[in-house]
Amino acid sequence: MTVTTPSKSILKRGALIAGAATLGIGLAAGLADGALKLNHNAFAQPIQLSGVQTQLPSFADMVDKVKPAVVSVRVKTQSVASNDEDGQGSLDDLPPGLRRFFGEQGQQRGGRPQPRQGMSQGSGFFVSQDGYVVTNNHVVQNAVEVQLVTDDGKTLAAKVIGTDPRTDLALLKVTDGGNYPFVQLASGKPRIGDWVLAVGNPFGLGGTVTAGIVSAQGRDIGSGPYDDFLQIDAAVNRGNSGGPTFNQKGEVVGVNTAIFSPSGGNVGIAFAVPAATVEQVVAALKKDGTVSRGFIGVQIQPVTTEVADAIGLKDAHGALVASAEKNGPAAKAGVKRGDTITAVNGEKVTDARDLSRKIAKFAPGTKTTITVWRDGKERELSFEVGRQPAA
Repeated sequence: MTVTTPSKSILKRGALIAGAATLGIGLAAGLADGALKLNHNAFAQPIQLSGVQTQLPSFADMVDKVKPAVVSVRVKTQSVASNDEDGQGSLDDLPPGLRRFFGEQGQQRGGRPQPRQGMSQGSGFFVSQDGYVVTNNHVVQNAVEVQLVTDDGKTLAAKVIGTDPRTDLALLKVTDGGNYPFVQLASGKPRIGDWVLAVGNPFGLGGTVTAGIVSAQGRDIGSGPYDDFLQIDAAVNRGNSGGPTFNQKGEVVGVNTAIFSPSGGNVGIAFAVPAATVEQVVAALKKDGTVSRGFIGVQIQPVTTEVADAIGLKDAHGALVASAEKNGPAAKAGVKRGDTITAVNGEKVTDARDLSRKIAKFAPGTKTTITVWRDGKERELSFEVGRQPAA
């Protein structure tokens, strides 16, 4: 990328002025000699930019369609605060610079631990006609009362159906029946570079729309074992938590959950839970109020190029087993320390995190197989998926 400083711009402008002056002198001399004939048509020709599309897209029609399904979420909270808590909720579980964007007020500090009451604000969106709403877990954490404010200003009481801290998702339900506008979750992943639109409640303003593109996929921000975030550059800030990110079809491709911000302000790096994850979690919360994930019972490490060379793998992939939990599903199947798990049900495991995500998708009790690399050979082992312990 070339950065043009003001001094360089001035120099370029000066060169153009000087060039124009030289041209003027030449024209004057030519006219005086009668030797220069001007072709006025040559100066009237428009500049043609072949293959360049200069018209930017308008999101107005799509905004009219989806905005009524997006709500502001207002939560009264109560929790027991320790002396050293700073009232930032789940901010502490993220690496430096990463923030989940909502605020609490009314903390009580000093003295013995005591109940702390506060308020938080976020965003959400209807996913069904009968009033189910998706938002972030950290927005409704420790909630004692939840209200939703619709795009037309109506206030609706809601209850928490279930939460999933591991993906930072929560499912709410409007307590009164009704016919609510809702949006669909996208069936596929967006491409890097696709236009997206974020709608939410930044700083409590409500009904705010920002646009950008998908910057990256599969981001691991260190918030949990199942990180698989979309990165977007649409402006999101405190209060956007739980709000949707739409594609140009008006489908939800992600739920905004965190921003990278050393200063606390927007710097154009935001992270959203992908729609595929949202769909799985919402279905489980709607059915059981909780999410049950598969469990294999191993401590795993990445397979580096050096490790792959040492154990005879053609390329670096899979998950190296550091230990197998005694009487766990993997140990019962015969998995040993030093094994490398390279596939699950025949599907290649790219890395350690990929193994965690693959196993988590299985319902506890599911019969499955894993492929392990041991002593220069592949082995197929069958096992019954266990239940992931509570967070």
